[in-house]
Amino acid sequence: MAALGDRFNRMIGKTRFVVCRVFLHLGGAEVAPLLGVLNQAARTAIDAEGDLEVTGEALVDICQSLLQYDIYWLSASNEGDVIWNEGEAAEYFNELFTDSGQRYLSQPDFSHSVDEHQPLSLPMTRNLVVMITIVAEGEVPDLETDLSSVEAMKEGLKAIINLHYQHRLRGIQVHFSPARLGDELNGDQLLQNFPELVPL
Repeated sequence: MAALGDRFNRMIGKTRFVVCRVFLHLGGAEVAPLLGVLNQAARTAIDAEGDLEVTGEALVDICQSLLQYDIYWLSASNEGDVIWNEGEAAEYFNELFTDSGQRYLSQPDFSHSVDEHQPLSLPMTRNLVVMITIVAEGEVPDLETDLSSVEAMKEGLKAIINLHYQHRLRGIQVHFSPARLGDELNGDQLLQNFPELVPL
């Protein structure tokens, strides 16, 4: 039935939007450097004041870094929908954005910068959850599927990179927990705050 609806909407010239959120959980002492990549991307996005081209480049950096860290992937999940109305797509995107922003320890703190000469004696988290929420125009088969396997997640992240270069992204938001150096996300907090994660 959905395929019939797709055909009908195509015939009357409606634009198809894919709204999706990807969760990826990485584990191990080696994942802490990713926080640097994520915080840098967040600063870039804030400085760009929502410019999709600049934010998209930052998103590409994040996806490429995640792909390089694939041996540390532990669990994942994804959700989303296909929507034919731009206003409804924006509304759903905002819902997912708000939910991600309220997740445990997902608010970065840019109020103070770390002195580069100050020794880093902060505890390093062994768990990191990255939440990527996007709106894209058209069909994205590699994101419109279950991403709870390593291969599917790799294809999904590559699809997000391609969407940027194809200029098909209409909304981008990245959250991560913990968002601050020194904050820790333990196993119990992980289960409690990210119940949708499925082991990879």
